[in-house]
Amino acid sequence: MSTQEPDDTGVKITDRRRIDPDTFEVRQPAAAGAPDEGDQVAGDIDEVEAKVAELTGDLQRVHAEYANYRKRVDRDRDLVREAAIAAVLGELLPVLDDINRAREHGELDGAFRTVGEALEGVCAKLGLEAFGAADDPFDPAVHEALTSESNDAVSEPTVIAVYQPGYRHAGRVLRPARVAVAGTD
Repeated sequence: MSTQEPDDTGVKITDRRRIDPDTFEVRQPAAAGAPDEGDQVAGDIDEVEAKVAELTGDLQRVHAEYANYRKRVDRDRDLVREAAIAAVLGELLPVLDDINRAREHGELDGAFRTVGEALEGVCAKLGLEAFGAADDPFDPAVHEALTSESNDAVSEPTVIAVYQPGYRHAGRVLRPARVAVAGTD
């Protein structure tokens, strides 16, 4: 007579839930020393947490790269905008010079005066500023000396006459002021 042992080839169901669905209590891990599926689950959890940490780090790096890209694009867009405005204003400088000469000779009357003032207003609104006045200290970075003379009354090179005003936009000189300079020998 032979005794038959139960057949272990059937389907085995393992409940890995930490909370018992019947009592809603936290299940206790099996006794230490015996290999348990909980150890496997803990190892799986550690792997998942490591993968989550890795992916979170990747996501943070990508987010930082994107933020830097947006800042760079915004900065480049502003630079291109400023360069385009400066180019247009640079082309308008001869027209502004003509308006100033007409004003000096009293020929800027009526509708021409209105147009001239409107053009100057638009240029000022876009950030164009004129510079160069008599008695300013001479600065070769913003002045172009067309003539010079000796004068003992000044202690440093000084602008005595402005032949053509200089213009700057956004802190950048578009055209230096063309001036006469007096200095000591």
